[in-house]
Amino acid sequence: MTPIFHMISGAPDPVAPFSHAVQSDGWLFVTGQMPFVDTSVDTPYPDGIEAQTHQVMKNLQTVLAGCGFGWDEVLSVRIFLRHFDEDYDAMNAVYASYFPPGRRPARTCVGVNGLAKGARIEIDLIARRS
Repeated sequence: MTPIFHMISGAPDPVAPFSHAVQSDGWLFVTGQMPFVDTSVDTPYPDGIEAQTHQVMKNLQTVLAGCGFGWDEVLSVRIFLRHFDEDYDAMNAVYASYFPPGRRPARTCVGVNGLAKGARIEIDLIARRS
């Protein structure tokens, strides 16, 4: 199957040369989303890790829906935190609200030295439709 390179209307503009998602053979690879509150990458982020986590999840939802996918098809998630020790527990509380217990994707969460435009969090994911 030829890959489909998605640019989703309503999702934040890219901060680098990438597609919002790439789809191939039932798989969907979603580029890491930042906490931009609209499509412009020049708008300020919301304050605090809770608000930034909700905004990233909203942006991921926009990309998923634009590709015809939903949260129930998400298999793996990677989370990048700029202030790991400070933000980990609060981020987890927000993140957990998006997936029911017993149906949570595999996940990796790592601390990083920096993220684009000074974000506290970035999340990417992989989904699959059978």
